Formats: sequence, C-alpha cells, structure tokens
Amino acid sequence: MPLDLYAAFIPSPSDGVWNLGPVPLRGYALSIIVGIILSIWVAERRWVARGGTFGDVQDLAIWMVPFGLVGGRLYHVITDYHLYFGEDRNPVTALYVWRGGLGIWGAVALGALGAAIGARRKHIKLLPMLDTLAPAVLIGQALGRWGNWFNQELFGRPTDAPWALEIDAAHRPPGYLDFATFHPTFLYEFIWNLAAFAVVVWADRRFRLGHGRVVALYVMAYTAGRGWIEYLRIDTVQMNDVFGLRLNVWTSIVLFVLALAYFVWATRNRPGREEVVYTDGRPVAGSERAEQADEPAEAGGDVAADRSDLTSVEPEPGPRAGGDAPSPTPEARPEER
Repeated sequence: MPLDLYAAFIPSPSDGVWNLGPVPLRGYALSIIVGIILSIWVAERRWVARGGTFGDVQDLAIWMVPFGLVGGRLYHVITDYHLYFGEDRNPVTALYVWRGGLGIWGAVALGALGAAIGARRKHIKLLPMLDTLAPAVLIGQALGRWGNWFNQELFGRPTDAPWALEIDAAHRPPGYLDFATFHPTFLYEFIWNLAAFAVVVWADRRFRLGHGRVVALYVMAYTAGRGWIEYLRIDTVQMNDVFGLRLNVWTSIVLFVLALAYFVWATRNRPGREEVVYTDGRPVAGSERAEQADEPAEAGGDVAADRSDLTSVEPEPGPRAGGDAPSPTPEARPEER
C-alpha cells in the first residue's frame, strides 16, 4: 500500500543509543534496568506487607537478575537460532544482549530458579515469595517492552490506525518495505501488563491468595494478552508456524491452561494464605499467629519472674495436726529481719 496513505501517530526514535563520552547508553538496556529496579521496589513493599523483612527481595535479586537475563537470552537464541548459526552467521553475536532478544519464559524460568536458591539460603518459603514477586514482574515486563520501541523491532502488521507506529525502512521486514506504519505491539503489551498488574494485586488483596495462586493468576493474565498480541506480530521466528500458529502463541495457550488447572486445584485443596513465610517458623507479622506469639514474649517475662520469686522463698509451714502452727517471732526467725 502506498506510503502516503499512512500518517504515523507514534514516531520511532531515530537512534536508540546515546554516547556519554566513551560509554554507550542504549535505550533497550535502559528499559530493562529501569524495569528491574521498579520491580524490586514493588516486590519489596509487597513482601513487607506479607510480614517479611525489608531487604529480602533485594538479597534474592542478586540471584534472580543474572539467572533471569541468562535464561531470557538462552530462550531467545534457542527459538531463533537461525539468526546466529548457519551460513553467513556469527555465533558470537548470540552474546550481544544489547541487540535485543530476551525470551520472557526463559527469563521467568531461570529467574524463579535464582529465587529458589536465594530463598533457601535465607530460610524463606518459596511459594509466598513467588506470590509476592509475580505482580512485580509484570511491571518489569511492561517497562522492558519500551526497549523494542528504541530498537524498532517486534512490531505488528501494517495499520493506518491513529496510534500506528512509524518504522524506518531499514527496520522493516522483507515483504513490508512499502508500508510505513505498523501496530505498536510494544505499547499494547505495556498497557496490558499494567492492567494485569492492577487485576492481580486487587485479587490478591481481596481474596487473600496464597500457596502459589498469585503466580498462577499472573501467568493466566499475562498469557491471555500475550497470545493475541503475538498473533499481530510479523517478525520471523524459527518454528513460526506450528499448526497455523506461532510458537509463542502455543506457549501462551499451554501455560494458560496449566496455570488455570493449578489455580483451581490450589483453591480447592490449599485455600487461604500462608501464616508463615520463613522456613525457620517465624510467623507473618500482623497475623493472628504472630499476635499470639508476641503475647507470651511480653507477659512471659513477668510470669517467669513471678514463678522464680515463688520458688526462691521458703514456703510457710502448714497447719500441724491438732492445731495451728504458732506465728514466728523476730527472735525465732532472725534471718527475716
């Protein structure tokens, strides 16, 4: 379709890299970093609200972030290996993370493994922590999508909608060189993830979800949006057509069904929320169990002191058979003066 029929509403940046002296600042990396920082901040607040200790999430992030980045890159390289291996390809470019390409499911899988390692080291129960982290991950995913805007990548089919995204000719895939504007799938996913975050947080507070149900709800909310957004994309991926659908669409369908099945099972068999978030038995602050645990700590010292006083005083002799015992006199009990 002729280019002059399109009027782009959203322009793409002319350059996604800014040079601060010898140091390049890439928009893609900046989006990921800001997303990670805000995710940690949100998760930290949620963890404290659950009764956890401030700083736990930051400690786990030391494990989660590197594991997540490696997992995300591995997933991308495996599912798009034709970009890095084969004739006229340089496998070393698979290490160029700044060129884009982080598969969310690889990042989530290995990020969860990192969380499990960190949680074990800090005596934290894994499911309460994952339930805390899940909505915060949506914030990171939402902001990370702006990296696609900086790189002019992973956009959707051509469109002349008022919110269409202008893509430079150098970034248009084969077969679409005559089109100027496309569906801004990065923006669709940004909005969807923020809405999903609000829904998951509301449901968690309203129904006091626990035992992994927040994670399941997160997976369902995200995949429901990722499925139709993925369907709009026109970028080429390996295994692009599996029974008429892209691989990532099938992944979303399968994960949605599995998450729904677990949510139903957990609701029936493990209702409510954990009263303990640490494996060493520390109760959740503010819970009924914690209040019960605090009462003996406050009153127990007095009780113990009273008992100690009682056992340190020689008991008074009881009444003798045949009459009352005479009252002791100062002369008879000189040690009590």
